[in-house]
Amino acid sequence: MAATSNVPTRTTAGKPRASHRLLRDGALVFSAESGLSYRIGRLLGEGGFGQVYLATRSGRSSTVPETVCIKVSTHQDGWLREAYFGQLLQGQSRAIRVFDAFPLMDHDRRVLYCLAIEYACHGDLSAHLARHEEAWTEAAVRREIAGILKVLGKLHRGQLLHRDLTPLNVFVCERRQLKLGDFGIVRQQSNQRGVTARTLNPHMAPSDIFDGAAPKWQSRDDVYQVGQLLGMLVKGDARRRVRTGEVRGLACSDQLKEIIYRCIGERRKRYETADELIEALNQAPAAMKLGAVKSLKGVHLAFTGILSVPRSEAERAARRAGAIVHSGASAQTTVVVRGRPNPRQAAGKDGGLKLMEIKRLREKGLRITLLNEAQFWKLAGPPATRSR
Repeated sequence: MAATSNVPTRTTAGKPRASHRLLRDGALVFSAESGLSYRIGRLLGEGGFGQVYLATRSGRSSTVPETVCIKVSTHQDGWLREAYFGQLLQGQSRAIRVFDAFPLMDHDRRVLYCLAIEYACHGDLSAHLARHEEAWTEAAVRREIAGILKVLGKLHRGQLLHRDLTPLNVFVCERRQLKLGDFGIVRQQSNQRGVTARTLNPHMAPSDIFDGAAPKWQSRDDVYQVGQLLGMLVKGDARRRVRTGEVRGLACSDQLKEIIYRCIGERRKRYETADELIEALNQAPAAMKLGAVKSLKGVHLAFTGILSVPRSEAERAARRAGAIVHSGASAQTTVVVRGRPNPRQAAGKDGGLKLMEIKRLREKGLRITLLNEAQFWKLAGPPATRSR
């Protein structure tokens, strides 16, 4: 549901709470826009935007299916945005279709704003996972999230930010195909700095946005929410957000763990757009191949993993050989020495924080050479503990 406060009033099972219905059961509502009428059925859900009803089209139409949802609100602004984005995304198969948009006056002479939208037979993702409580296969997760990202990618290319990519706004249609809906709080950014985040869902907003540390919502914050959706599908549970400390234990490949970690981890290191994330989901994992250098003199060097000697001793040896030693990988780094993987690293065998940062920097065109410990000692001379 689109929402102005954007904290939905649904139960976790997806059943609407008792409230005053905006439309009566069995009522026939008429669209002056399309000339079609819709018979109102049961209430499906509600939020800050309004209410959604199952409805049946009355009369013939070649463009509007017989079964639709009528989304009704007393708020004109969200209705206008939803109608606009329904037209903008009409050719996107992974966006919930908007078939009709029309105002309506109720018996109290109050204006109601209505949308006839596509019916998702399995409900929203939150309700679907609550009913079935099972993890999705990695192939299905990659395929379905890539489909959602195609819609988001079109928004990002137009400098538009969704800001509400929650399990309540992703819908499960026939054959468990995911579609994105609810464009009620989409905003356009006038520059790359983003838009002020006044309206958000605390359940899915990045903590730095929610806490005010990052004052403006950017495309990388949409990416954060997609990372949460990825993790929830892998877990088969949408009741709470995925924390970075959980990623290593997810039942998926190391590469997908790295993708999820990068989405929900440190803000500046996230994928910057939906298109970048699609590319990561669709491409084979980058191999962490060893390279070679002739000397350590003048190189900017960092260590990662477990070494055969204390890290401080290896750092002293590197400095003696002329290297400039850094505590972590950065845009200055030219050489990284890799020891044995730490079994508790963030995202699998090649998913240590420094290794993920190296991959990110390499994607941006930086040349960083990876050495193993044996190569390092050959260049730096034997460690002091061995020479005694």
